[in-house]
Amino acid sequence: MLIKQIFRPTEQLRSSIAFFSDAVKAGFPSPAQDYIEKTLSLDDLCIRTPAATYFVRASGSSMERAGIHDGDVLVVDRSLPPGHRKIVIASVDGEFVCKRLDLSVPSRPVLRAESEDYPDITLREEDELEIFGVVTTVVHAL
Repeated sequence: MLIKQIFRPTEQLRSSIAFFSDAVKAGFPSPAQDYIEKTLSLDDLCIRTPAATYFVRASGSSMERAGIHDGDVLVVDRSLPPGHRKIVIASVDGEFVCKRLDLSVPSRPVLRAESEDYPDITLREEDELEIFGVVTTVVHAL
């Protein structure tokens, strides 16, 4: 999965939205639970470290099994350590990709696709790898 855009969050649009604290049922609704208990800020929910947070727009379908689809916006935290099996934004020889990081062989990291239609990226010694950050949230429009 390639990366279309990388951009920073803006401070201007910070707001709290009405939050229904009871879980929404997919079956028959309960009229007794139709009230708002508090508010929720999507910034507080999605952004842990504002100074280290970026938004990234994904392109392609190689991460669909992980719930990341073409055009989704990913919240990326650069302050988190890129651990084994984390989904990361990585630069490989100057090209940004979104993949699952496999560190099962520490001297030979692999960037794994979450689709059988795409190959994994097995890094060679001559490849330049930089982990840009760890994906923490996926924003997916219906």
